[in-house]
Amino acid sequence: MWRLLPLSLLLALAACGEGGARPAQIAPAPHVPVPQPPSPTALAAGVAKVQDQTGPILIAQFGKPRIDLTEGPARKLQFAGPICVLDAYLYARGRDATVTHIDTRQRDGRPIDQASCIAALSKR
Repeated sequence: MWRLLPLSLLLALAACGEGGARPAQIAPAPHVPVPQPPSPTALAAGVAKVQDQTGPILIAQFGKPRIDLTEGPARKLQFAGPICVLDAYLYARGRDATVTHIDTRQRDGRPIDQASCIAALSKR
């Protein structure tokens, strides 16, 4: 019986210890606005800054291209920024070669919408 007395006292003391530390209160998360996707009008306006433009106009907009490659009737201009890469393909239509196709991607190769990439490169 005396052997059980220390164990009983220990259990009694453990039961009294519940009033010690209180759980920390968690503050509510701040409101973070959800970004809205660009409207179709904004997308069209962004792509219009590049589509059907000549090489000199693109260079004036985005600066010196990272790649300027001519192969046969085609010319590829590549512009790169911290967010994305834009490839513009120019083909002769009449006197001057103009952009007929564009590709955009994030720096790591993941897709990005064309208008967002064009806007990011325009801000450089």
